[in-house]
Amino acid sequence: MTTASPHAHGIHFGRADVQNAGMGVGILMLAVGVLGFIPGITTRYSELMFLGPDSHAMFLGVFQVSMLLNIVQLAIGATGWAMSRTEHGARNFLMGAGALYIILSIFGLSVGVGSAANFLSLNMTDNWTHLVLGVAMIACGWLLSRNRTGDRA
Repeated sequence: MTTASPHAHGIHFGRADVQNAGMGVGILMLAVGVLGFIPGITTRYSELMFLGPDSHAMFLGVFQVSMLLNIVQLAIGATGWAMSRTEHGARNFLMGAGALYIILSIFGLSVGVGSAANFLSLNMTDNWTHLVLGVAMIACGWLLSRNRTGDRA
């Protein structure tokens, strides 16, 4: 029997660190998805298209967005928020969505910004941000959930 506090074992607010990370990423993606539809936060809002490279709306003046990309961000955020109810779900979300963001980045980098295949309206800033986010999510999912079975036993 151990006398260490739950905090020493990665438990905060009744949730494990991996759950907090998953929930945090989910809430962040929900916020990005919602804010992508708000004029002012999204500049050139009148040029927001449903999909394709012709959508020239810019989230925070930096990230090119389309309605479809905002909807995808909302879906990923809602999934993360829901899956983070359990440690296993949070880990799976971070690893799976992280891999999805890496694939999305590779796709965006390979098709190019002006290509008709760029149906999500990704610019280079989007692509590199998705790559970094994907790697960070996978790292969090792996680092925050390893050796958890030994703590539970």
